[in-house]
Amino acid sequence: MNKKLLCAALLGGLSLAQVASAQDFDDRWYLTGAAGMNIQDNDRGTRNAPFGAIGLGKFLNKNWSLDGELNYQNPKFDANQDANWSQYGISLDLRRHFVTDGRNWNPYILMGLGYQRSEEEYFIPSPLSPGNRKDGNFAAKVGVGIQGDLGRVGIRTELAYRADFDDQSVNAPQEDWFGDVLASVGIVVPLGPEPAAPVVAPPPVQAGCADKDDDGDGVNNCDDKCPNSQAGQTIGPDGCPVPVTIDLKGVNFDFDKATLRPDAVAILNEATEILKRYPELKVEVAGHTDLCGKDAYNQKLSERRAKAAYDYLTSNGVDAGRLNGPIGYGESRPLEQTSQTLPGCKSEKNRRTELNVQN
Repeated sequence: MNKKLLCAALLGGLSLAQVASAQDFDDRWYLTGAAGMNIQDNDRGTRNAPFGAIGLGKFLNKNWSLDGELNYQNPKFDANQDANWSQYGISLDLRRHFVTDGRNWNPYILMGLGYQRSEEEYFIPSPLSPGNRKDGNFAAKVGVGIQGDLGRVGIRTELAYRADFDDQSVNAPQEDWFGDVLASVGIVVPLGPEPAAPVVAPPPVQAGCADKDDDGDGVNNCDDKCPNSQAGQTIGPDGCPVPVTIDLKGVNFDFDKATLRPDAVAILNEATEILKRYPELKVEVAGHTDLCGKDAYNQKLSERRAKAAYDYLTSNGVDAGRLNGPIGYGESRPLEQTSQTLPGCKSEKNRRTELNVQN
C-alpha cells in the first residue's frame, strides 16, 4: 500500500469515528498501547512495516495531555530482505484536545520531540561483511487524531508524520533526514480508581427581611416598624413598644377587710395570665384604703391588702423578683374625694389593690 492510499483511508476513518463520550478532565496517570503501520520514507530504501508503542501519560487540564512513549519497528530493505534494519526510540508528545461537552468524540493535534536509534545491516566485499551501523538521532513528530472513552479504557486513532534526522544512512548516504508516516490505533488505560464527581455545594441562601430580627424583639424586619426597640419593652405585632396596663381597679375589699373576694380572685387570675404573657414586665403591688378611720390604721390595712394580692400572684407562678412590694399607701391616693364628715366616706373604689407597671 502506498502512502497516499493509506493516508486517505485513515483520514476517512477518523472522520467517521465516534467511539467516545465527551471527555471530562481526569487527572489520573494512564498507560497507553498502540499498534499500526510505519510507512517508510521511500528514500531510505526500506519496506513498510508494522510498529508498536507503549507509553505513560497524564492530562494537564481538560484540553492538554502529555505522554512519554517508546516505539519499535523492524522494516526490511527493498533490495535485500536478508539484511536487517530496525529502529526504536522514545518521544515526548503534547496533545491539544478539542473537547466539546455533549459530543461523543474529541479530535486532537499532537506535537512531539524524541530520539530514534537505527540499526542498519549492510554487505561489503570484505571478510567482515555484513557490517552493522548503530546510530541515534533527534526526531520530531506532528499529527492529528481522535480520542474517546469506552468506559474503563479510552481509544485513540492517530495519523502522524515523524522526521528522523538520520544523516549517516549507509543505504541512502545522500539524505540528511527521513520522513515516515505513522498510522495507528491505541488504547488508554487510566491508573487508579475513578475520581469521584466533585460535590457542588448549593449557593448560600440569602436571608430575606422575613428571616431577620435585628433588634431581637421577636418581630421580623419586614414587619418591624420600630427597628430600634429596646430590651425589656413590651412589643406589639408591628414591632413598636406598646403600653401595658394591668387594670386591677376591680380588686376591691369589704370594709375594714384584707380578704380577697371571689370577684377579686377572678381579676387576679387575669392579671396572672398577663404577667406570664409578658415575662419582661415588672410591677408594683400597691394597696389602698378609703378615707374612713385613722391614718395609721389605714396604712396597716393597705399593707395587708397589698400583701394579699402579692401572695396570690406568687403562689400562682409569678416570680417574686418581678414584683415590687407589697406596698401600702393607706388613704393617701383616693380615687374618690370624700370626707369623714360626709355620707359616702366608705368608698369601695378607694378600698383596692393595684398593679402599677414599672417598665
